[in-house]
Amino acid sequence: MPTPDFVLDLRRKVGTAPLPLVGVTAVVLRDGKVLLGRRSDNGHLTPVTGIVDPGEQPADAAVRETLEEAGVACRVERLAWVHQLPRVVYPHGDQVDYLDLVFRCTWLSGEPRPVDGEMTEVGWYDLDALPELELPDMYRRIALARTEGPAHFEGGR
Repeated sequence: MPTPDFVLDLRRKVGTAPLPLVGVTAVVLRDGKVLLGRRSDNGHLTPVTGIVDPGEQPADAAVRETLEEAGVACRVERLAWVHQLPRVVYPHGDQVDYLDLVFRCTWLSGEPRPVDGEMTEVGWYDLDALPELELPDMYRRIALARTEGPAHFEGGR
């Protein structure tokens, strides 16, 4: 997956030190199904995820990433979950602390297909018979996006 230019610029200054970044997860729903794609970097089946660009609204990032990665136009309905992911250390040594914002989104148009190379396959999966997801917290992201009510916030004790 291509690393955003702003992250490359930061890496030139901080090396592999931990970077705090805001990420989004777009849980796109349509007629009892959820949009999932197989990531090209690690082969995991997940909803659409991505990094918020500087100055970009997080909900806009979720919509942008869904269109860029899966060719699907969607509308954000609500924020479902705010949580800090455990530190990620990439094979080349870069460290990232992602604050992930999970959004429930509704399909507007487009049939899923890999668009920008970040996913190798994309499709609709039945919410009541989800396939095995390699990252266990993806089940929670999907479950919280399906619920009604206010967003869930981790911590705050």
